[in-house]
Amino acid sequence: MTSRSSSTLDFRALALSLAGLVLAQATLNGADLSSREQEWVRAAERHERAGWIYLHVEGGPRERGFQHGYLLAHEISDCLRAARAHWVHNSSMEWSWLIKHSKGFIEPANDAENRLELRGIAEGMSAAGIPMTYDEVVTYNAEIELTSYWWPLVQQKLADNIDVVKAPRESCSSFIATGHMTRDGGIVLGHNTMGDYIEALANVIIDIKPEKGHRILMQTQPGWIHSGTDFFITDAGLVGSETTIGGFRHFSEKGIPEFSRMRRATQDADNIEQWCAIMKKGNNGGYANAWLLGDVNHGKIARLELGLKYVGFEESNDGFFLGSNIAEDPHILRLETDSKDDDIRFSNVARRVRWKQLMKEHAGRIDVELGEKMEGDGYDCWLQKENPGSRTLAGHFELEPGVIVAGVPYRPAGTFDAKVVDSRMAKEMSFAARWGSADGIPFDAPAFLAAHPQHDWLQGYLKSRPTEPWVEFKAGEKP
Repeated sequence: MTSRSSSTLDFRALALSLAGLVLAQATLNGADLSSREQEWVRAAERHERAGWIYLHVEGGPRERGFQHGYLLAHEISDCLRAARAHWVHNSSMEWSWLIKHSKGFIEPANDAENRLELRGIAEGMSAAGIPMTYDEVVTYNAEIELTSYWWPLVQQKLADNIDVVKAPRESCSSFIATGHMTRDGGIVLGHNTMGDYIEALANVIIDIKPEKGHRILMQTQPGWIHSGTDFFITDAGLVGSETTIGGFRHFSEKGIPEFSRMRRATQDADNIEQWCAIMKKGNNGGYANAWLLGDVNHGKIARLELGLKYVGFEESNDGFFLGSNIAEDPHILRLETDSKDDDIRFSNVARRVRWKQLMKEHAGRIDVELGEKMEGDGYDCWLQKENPGSRTLAGHFELEPGVIVAGVPYRPAGTFDAKVVDSRMAKEMSFAARWGSADGIPFDAPAFLAAHPQHDWLQGYLKSRPTEPWVEFKAGEKP
């Protein structure tokens, strides 16, 4: 396993200073809490390490939500500020318009426990001095499926059927392996998140200990009850990640929101079969993903691909599954996406090829340390050389000078995290994580905006990410 070195002294000092300010503010606000609310907050835990915020919440849904909203109030507010700006820039519509026009089909389809937790987040934020409404928290949790799946279809109608529908963004690279593929025969799962850097806000490792259901340790964004990025382990012995199915253009307002199904599946499922059944029931096509799943108690892995009309499923006790934003199920690929699966100039195809190369090269030797290296891989299969950019597993669209298939030249997007877990760690409810680019290349927001003024609307929203080390997190940890 790679060295778990600390960040620079200056950065550690800044992080400790900020953490002290948060705790001081919470102490001041705590004087206004009821005795029951004070008891809720005392049961929670928040601390920071290597760019991550660790958050422990426990109890019933309302108290878990209150703890979350109260201890991360300022971070949630900052994320919402970025979400509003991103939405307005890409749609021309106000955030209030999105809340109003999506409320009728998103909120009623949510389950009772998720509703209570979402209300608790709004209450906790308000108690911390940042007024928040339940409706806004719900819309914020559904942000991915609304902005990337529902809105493009609505936009086409509003634009008098002009062909403005754009396929949802491609993001994330992931693998899961077991049996003869891994060093000890157990499961190894790795994942990194790739997206627009304004969305690089999912720096929370949340440890959820519910009254009912399974304990969850997952990556998430402040204020979300689901993962969103997605990477999780549970005390049922399940591990999971996802990669978005690229080129997918479908959505149904009659289904259950993806964020709601993901949370219920992760908290309630005892095994892979139950997890998949919950995700498939009421599928709305929103945030269409290929899910890589593992049961560390039995060494079994699976890939669930959820389109809207079609579902793909494979499982194995000896082998691997990959995710790079290209559908593997032929019905989903040909009938529900507009993706090509053989043009290596495109990011998803190039990354798929690279994953297969790495699996062949490292068969029988995959472990956590090797998983970390693969998630940070910078080899471009089209150019056939080391060249961090849009086609590498550790993506760097911001470095692309303008190759046509890469889309917008110097687009501020790419990978902004990496996580790896094996069977041993999962059984101990822990995993390794790195905040910032998976390969350690830092991102300097002011320097980037100065060099590329075409993106100046991001001023005040785009955040720098220095090089951070790999660190390990564990459920129930203390600072």
